[in-house]
Amino acid sequence: MRFTFTAPLWEWEAQGGWFFVSLPEEASADIREVPRMPRGFGAVKVRVRVGGTRWTTSVFPDSKRGAYVLPVKQSVRKAEGLVAGGPVEVDLEVVDL
Repeated sequence: MRFTFTAPLWEWEAQGGWFFVSLPEEASADIREVPRMPRGFGAVKVRVRVGGTRWTTSVFPDSKRGAYVLPVKQSVRKAEGLVAGGPVEVDLEVVDL
């Protein structure tokens, strides 16, 4: 299961310093439909590419937004010149099937 999309980078209001990109509704629905063993916080393992940076992480369901969210660590933001509110082009592959 692979998704390519562009979405704005946003900072979590409740805990400053954490930045995320929300997955599109359709991608979130596709991920939610696949039965899997429960993980902490409903996490689903993924491989991600943003620009020239690749890493493995997890996406998490966000009930407030109704979508999965992808955490974007500081090293990625710095390497790719990402800023809050700016667009992020994401290539994401679900590896937790």
